[in-house]
This record gives sequence, structure tokens and C-alpha cells, in this order.
Amino acid sequence: TGLVRDLQERRITREYRAVCEGRLTAGGRIDAPIGRHPVNRTRMAVAEKGRASVTHYRVLTRFPAHSFVALRLETGRTHQIRVHMAYDRHPLVGDPAYGGRLKIPAGASPPVVAALRTFCRQALHASGLSFRHPVSAETIEFRAPLPVDILGLLQALDEANRDEPDRPQAESPDTDSRHADKLDPNKWNLMKWPEVVTNR
Repeated sequence: TGLVRDLQERRITREYRAVCEGRLTAGGRIDAPIGRHPVNRTRMAVAEKGRASVTHYRVLTRFPAHSFVALRLETGRTHQIRVHMAYDRHPLVGDPAYGGRLKIPAGASPPVVAALRTFCRQALHASGLSFRHPVSAETIEFRAPLPVDILGLLQALDEANRDEPDRPQAESPDTDSRHADKLDPNKWNLMKWPEVVTNR
């Protein structure tokens, strides 16, 4: 069918949002093959003989020790985003399988420590899907707002950062987000995919 062909030809856009560890300085492209982990067969890993795997990412907001990112998949391997971000040394918050033990940033405020300790899953969300209608050829787009737990994590990171002016400030490279009200939790849902890779 047309949808299957578009998927095979990578014409379907799958977009995600995630909170990862570390302060990313720019968006980018991770091109690294993924296969079964050589020891733990329930996990995946970047492997020389794995299947071709490509992930694109953009920085939406930088916090002192974390980043809020948008991601798009060029391929669709099992655990692809989790594996690629860990491979890039920026594992997702709440992902012990690929990121190891919980990391609490030095000097983190009590609200941030609490938010990180109580976040009990990967900070990853499927936020959008767009494709061409097989009959009309019209572009169909679906968006899913961020869940409450990820919104709470982002708010904790943002508010703690604003309460400590001597620390590196959160930055939103995306033009649409820079003008959003910092107190409005919905601002995170308004952030769009930056077409240009933004560097500091």
C-alpha cells in the first residue's frame, strides 16, 4: 500500500520529545548501526554488524545539567532513541538499562533531586506523526501533548534554574519557545522542531 511504501522510503515523520542527561550544545545526527547486545540479549547496542540506524535531534531547552530535545527517526530500530542517546553520552533521564544509575547533579536543589528520584520511567514521549494520505495525498498530522510526569520534570528543572541566578541559565534555541511565558507549563508543548541546527 501507499503507507507501507512511504514508511519504507522514509517519508513518514515520527517525532519525539525527551529529557536527557548533560547540556547539549547543538542538534545533530547520530548514524550508528544497532543490534543485539553481545552479552545481555534483552538489550540493544551500537554494533558494527547491526542494522543501519539514524536519529536526528534538536535542542529545545538547555538546563544546567540536562537538555530537553526533539528527535526524529530516519529508521525504526528497537530502543533506537535510548541506545543512540546513551551512545552519544547523553542517556535519557529515568533509563537505567542504557544510562546506568541515577545521576544527581552537584548542587541540585531539593525540588530537582525529588523530581529526578521520583521519575520512574524513561523521559521519552512520542509527540508527533505525519504522513501523506494514500488517496488524497494531503499531509495528515497528529500531535500528542506531553504527559504530566514529563511536564513536572521540566517545570522542576526550569524553576530551580531560575531560582539560582548564578548558575548557567536555561536556554531555548527554538525561536517560538523563547517568547513563551516561563511560568506557563504549556510552553513545552508549543516548542516546534527547529529546522536549523542551533549551536551556542
